[in-house]
Amino acid sequence: MNFTPERSGTKDTAMQHRLAILDDYQDVAHGFADWAALEAEGVSVVTYREPFASAESLVAALADATIVVAMRERTAFPREVLEKLPGLQLLVTTGMANASIDVAAAAEQGITVCGTPGSPTAAPELTWALLLAIARNLTAEENSLRAGTWQTSVGFELAGKTLGVVGLGKIGRRIAAYGQAFGMEVLAWSQNLTAGAAEEAGARLVSKEELFRQSDVATLHLRLSARSENIVGEPELRLLGPEGILVNTARGPLVNQDALLRALSEGWIRGAALDVFDQEPLQAGHPLLTAPNTVLSPHLGYVTRESYRQFYGGAFEDVTAWLAGAPVRTITP
Repeated sequence: MNFTPERSGTKDTAMQHRLAILDDYQDVAHGFADWAALEAEGVSVVTYREPFASAESLVAALADATIVVAMRERTAFPREVLEKLPGLQLLVTTGMANASIDVAAAAEQGITVCGTPGSPTAAPELTWALLLAIARNLTAEENSLRAGTWQTSVGFELAGKTLGVVGLGKIGRRIAAYGQAFGMEVLAWSQNLTAGAAEEAGARLVSKEELFRQSDVATLHLRLSARSENIVGEPELRLLGPEGILVNTARGPLVNQDALLRALSEGWIRGAALDVFDQEPLQAGHPLLTAPNTVLSPHLGYVTRESYRQFYGGAFEDVTAWLAGAPVRTITP
């Protein structure tokens, strides 16, 4: 590995670079890519395990960073943060899209933004694990078993039930296939979904209202945007009904949190299985932690060995390619 000053139009040498790997919660980044090889070339590599408490603390920590590797959307890089990081030259995000990065602002400041490959199966598999867990009350039953009690609830089977998939993209299509494999009728809705595309995925296109009215389980697989935020609120939850289950492994703000808490406490729905939340990590004392009839996981959708190999391995490739003057997988506005 030999870096030259001509890389990517920059005038610095590798010896002058400081690389920050952010939000390595589990301290695993060095196990999935050879960051030591960069250090051997003179690049300073610093890893941060804890999330930053504020934008100010983030800016202070990255004051002399020239390269940043961000894990998904754990840390946001809006314009006001990027403008306070004049030394930043390369920003790598895991995955090929990141709503928490202002890519246009980065381009204006001459910051190269690159992405990585990702696992197509990690998030769908976690979605189905949560669905099975809440259908059979596994969390409650495990807790009662450990407390010395035997069989305290009666679960339900998925076969013959109706699955409503909100968002029929790459993940949603896999979920639709899982539903079919389990003998479920599959409905689908999103703002731009066509009947033909739904049919190709083995689903039937319905309106949003009909999806929540007819589904035994509604699962969300939309990207978060201005038009999808709070796309599930009190009307949808009441339509889902007292036997309905909501599953969200996409983004927390897709669901109105206040409405969801009321739905759980007042019995509008049977329960909710959640991997994502409005603010992450979820803080101690958060009302969802004590809400009834829930199965919760700490945003584990992409947290697998296979996914991390692609994320961190791809990030390493991005950094070395950029240092060599030939950036790969660039993301533009």
